[in-house]
Amino acid sequence: MKTGNILLGVLAGVAIGATMGILFAPDKGSTTRKKIIKKGEKLAEDLEEKYEDFIENINEKFEDLKEKATDMAEKAKRKAEEFTEKAKHEAEKMTEKAKHEAERMAKKTKYGEEVEA
Repeated sequence: MKTGNILLGVLAGVAIGATMGILFAPDKGSTTRKKIIKKGEKLAEDLEEKYEDFIENINEKFEDLKEKATDMAEKAKRKAEEFTEKAKHEAEKMTEKAKHEAERMAKKTKYGEEVEA
């Protein structure tokens, strides 16, 4: 069950209980109505405060997740850059090795020597 639904249920229960208590109290009608209005205002304030706390909590969680996602993206980017650099370096080494081997084979061929692969 969601936290918002639980909170709403609790507040509704409190409101109903307070209203029933006031209605069955042995006061005059005008006094009872004033009490109901005051309780209603108090419950509305409490509900507004709980709602604001809930929204603030959601915003904090969203910001935390956004920050974590940004950190993960930056880390992935760095890893990709590192991998690219390593691959580039290895390709350069292999190219240089192939170039030297081709030059060696060309010299042997030029001087009539048997070329070994």
